[in-house]
Amino acid sequence: MPITLLTHPLIQHKLTILRDIGTGVKIFREVVGEIAMLMCYEAMRDLPLEDIELMTPVAASKSKTISGKKLALVPILRAGLGMVEGILNLVPSAKVAHIGIYRNPETLKPVEYYCKLPPDIMERDCFILDPMLATGGTAAAAASYLKEAGARSIKLLTILSAPPGVEKMELEHPDVEVFTCAVDSHLNDHGYIVPGLGDAGDRIFGTK
Repeated sequence: MPITLLTHPLIQHKLTILRDIGTGVKIFREVVGEIAMLMCYEAMRDLPLEDIELMTPVAASKSKTISGKKLALVPILRAGLGMVEGILNLVPSAKVAHIGIYRNPETLKPVEYYCKLPPDIMERDCFILDPMLATGGTAAAAASYLKEAGARSIKLLTILSAPPGVEKMELEHPDVEVFTCAVDSHLNDHGYIVPGLGDAGDRIFGTK
């Protein structure tokens, strides 16, 4: 499974802000969006281009444009919603799907409860969005949903990962490329990434 570790100084600086227990909801939410926007630069590096002819204020010119590629952002509810706006600022034409999966706190297994995809999902490059890749259960389930719906191109954008999640994606979806900003050491007994940044959903939306 291809995994890309994004070590750009701006991303690493912003990740430190997310890790800080003193970072409030407003700043945390904004920084999640900023990191997602920076991540999509790398995740969309291979989008195909084509030449078009246009007039600049000075002369006729040939220039590059994305060659009609359709994109779908697929946030995993609810924390993945925090990553959507930052990416839409760059690619406002992307469709936004929604997959609802939560992790059972006792079994740590994914529980699926909602899925809404564009009808032409099989024609789109899909980008699963979830700030945390802990056990990997929710991300793997989301990838399975998309494949069952006919999606052929899937990438996962996750801000923070742990080895069990990376291993699960490699085992179940070796064809899904993973983009992450850091791989932390392990999970604790409650399935939280250590040292991590806490519960991303709670910190984005100010809940507990």
